Amino acid sequence: MESSSIKIRRWIATVVVLAAFAGGALLSQGFRNWADHTVFGSPREPIAIAQNALPVSLGNFANGFSAVIKPALPAVVNIRTSKMVKPQANQMSPFFNDPMFRQFFGDQFGGGKPHAEREQALGSGVIVTSDGTILTNNHVIDGASDIKVQLADKREFQAKLVGADPKTDVAVLKIQAKDLPTLPLGDSRQLNVGDLIFAIGDPFGIGETATMGIVSATGRGQLGIEDYENFIQTDAAINPGNSGGAMIDIHGNLVGINTAILSHGSGGNEGVGFAIPMSMAKPVMDQILAHGKVVRGYLGVHIQDVTPEIAKAFNFAQGGGALIGDVSPDTPASKAGLKQGDVIVKLNGETVSDYTALRLSISEMSPGTTVKLGVWRDGKIQDFNVTLGELPEKTVADNETQEGSGGGLEGVEVQELTPDIAQQLNVPAGTHGVVVTSVDPSSPAAAAQPPLNRGDLIQEINHKPIRSVSDYKQAMAGVGKQPILLLINHGGYTQYSVIEPQ
Repeated sequence: MESSSIKIRRWIATVVVLAAFAGGALLSQGFRNWADHTVFGSPREPIAIAQNALPVSLGNFANGFSAVIKPALPAVVNIRTSKMVKPQANQMSPFFNDPMFRQFFGDQFGGGKPHAEREQALGSGVIVTSDGTILTNNHVIDGASDIKVQLADKREFQAKLVGADPKTDVAVLKIQAKDLPTLPLGDSRQLNVGDLIFAIGDPFGIGETATMGIVSATGRGQLGIEDYENFIQTDAAINPGNSGGAMIDIHGNLVGINTAILSHGSGGNEGVGFAIPMSMAKPVMDQILAHGKVVRGYLGVHIQDVTPEIAKAFNFAQGGGALIGDVSPDTPASKAGLKQGDVIVKLNGETVSDYTALRLSISEMSPGTTVKLGVWRDGKIQDFNVTLGELPEKTVADNETQEGSGGGLEGVEVQELTPDIAQQLNVPAGTHGVVVTSVDPSSPAAAAQPPLNRGDLIQEINHKPIRSVSDYKQAMAGVGKQPILLLINHGGYTQYSVIEPQ
């Protein structure tokens, strides 16, 4: 009996040993198969972290971000400007101009010639060379007769305006100094949404101030702030007086020039601020330093975005592109054979996302540069080589416009375009179309973008030329409840708009 019991215990022990070996093999295989998976309950196991996961060592920020901001502060300056502003004569009370009043009291109450007043403004700037070159906004110094720059160490200098570019809101100043602190220029093209940034300037004139935020967006345009827009958007506080100040990245590099905010009338920061990226500001600065002005490439076309409504009207299936609404005569575009209704979809092999991107790219090229355009026409892509001209001083670069949408022409009244009306509207002789004499404010045409306005010329309806009110009525008679594609001459330039049925 005892022998039998011993045999049973030996058999059980053998089974246990074999099970242990089998379990160990399975666990070993399981750990191999679970490589790269999250394992819980192993706090002592080392965890591999990808190299360069952070831009800089967190050890440098043990007490905040002073390691980045402190070296940058001395390179940001305060700018104070002043100019003489002459008040309008009609702003004075007529009572002061009464002859009887002036006989007894003279001009001591303002009844005489209006006196000019000195208007002062505050802004910021960034020192970019040790011998005193300063980058700021054009609107900070626009019209100023006196510009003073105060450094972080309280030294004050009289500044000279080297040049300014209102189209990008960039200006360059020079002060007579040496061995000044500067900010290294960064590559704003490397910024991504979510990157940490800092804004430095002098808001409200209270003194040098640094704020922190993230990059909320890049490539912001079509805001109507400047002619050329490619803004960095941020939630870092940018307030009045910050204009012209520095936007730096986490390495302390200058990546943008603080420029504007959206405040919905409050005048203060609401978390939507904009900066000119250095990828735009530096080339402008370089041209100002070299030539005193900015010279831009010029196509000579009036372009607009291809909205879904316009794409449908043109049977344009692919997305993006810039629609040519007008081609100015005797320009590079007209000489190359581009025409109204073409859609530019490629520039030197690169896809054109929208009209803003095309305008920016052309404006950054030098006159005389030959570009290859991929143009959608009649359902297929054709290539055109265009040698750019120089953007004329008094023309809108590549003539920006707005995309059109809306609904029906109810509430719109038109009349014949007579020579007298053509002269009043300042349109060239031989221009055809009908004149819009009134637009009901509640009509879909008034709500369109751009809206149809009194004084506009309707030159085409669904690609049919309109030369008279009779043509207009005939074209409208066959429209029914279908969308209407209009070619509108507004202020001398033509653009397309699709009017949807209400």
